[in-house]
Amino acid sequence: MGTQRRGRRIALTSDEVDALLTEQRVCRVATLTSSGAPHVSPLWYVWDGTSLWLYSIVRSQRWADLLRDGRAAVVVDAGDDFGELHGVELRGRFEQVGSAPRTGEEDHPELATPERLFAAKYIANPDGSMYHDGRHAWLRLTPDKVASWDHRKI
Repeated sequence: MGTQRRGRRIALTSDEVDALLTEQRVCRVATLTSSGAPHVSPLWYVWDGTSLWLYSIVRSQRWADLLRDGRAAVVVDAGDDFGELHGVELRGRFEQVGSAPRTGEEDHPELATPERLFAAKYIANPDGSMYHDGRHAWLRLTPDKVASWDHRKI
């Protein structure tokens, strides 16, 4: 009987991945600029159990990068000391969903869930509605690859 690789021993379970992606507030999005250089930016996000949703400013380096080449990596992590570090890396392609920028005037049923989750997580509107400023729009990443680590399991 062989020994289990360390990476698998310290990986998060699928429930732990869902919990981390739901609870944390900031992700780091890595894109490729037109010159091929990496660009990393922190951003608020929501996780719907299948996809990660970004409400991004449409006049940003990140937006331009992802429209030109949707390939990206996203990291969500937590912990301060080495023995507390745990996180998830998601890789895949982002796609724009809905109009850009989003004004809220047009109906996009597939945005109902991410907008409800985003409003509940970040916006303290008493009615739970999403605020649209006409500068942001939605990007969705349904990951092709998920990698995780949990140093608390070492």
